[in-house]
Amino acid sequence: MTGSILPLALGFAFLCVSLAILLNLFRLWRGPLSTDRILAVDTLTINAIALIVLFGIAQATASYFEAVMLLAMVGFIGTVAYCKFLLRGDIVE
Repeated sequence: MTGSILPLALGFAFLCVSLAILLNLFRLWRGPLSTDRILAVDTLTINAIALIVLFGIAQATASYFEAVMLLAMVGFIGTVAYCKFLLRGDIVE
């Protein structure tokens, strides 16, 4: 064997993350509660982070990892703010 296992592993990882995104979109669409939708959006953010990391590995560049860090911070803050809004009806106290 002359090839590397990395392209096979990346292809399998892209397939798994794509399946996870489809399942999260289904949960976002179906609901039934708003908390289910919050968790679906949070998990979609995590899956988007994984997709960007995989793309950065496939392109063999580290420039995507800065975008991943920003997306992780914004996703976390957005989830916390939306949960606080559902609990209290107000974000800023």
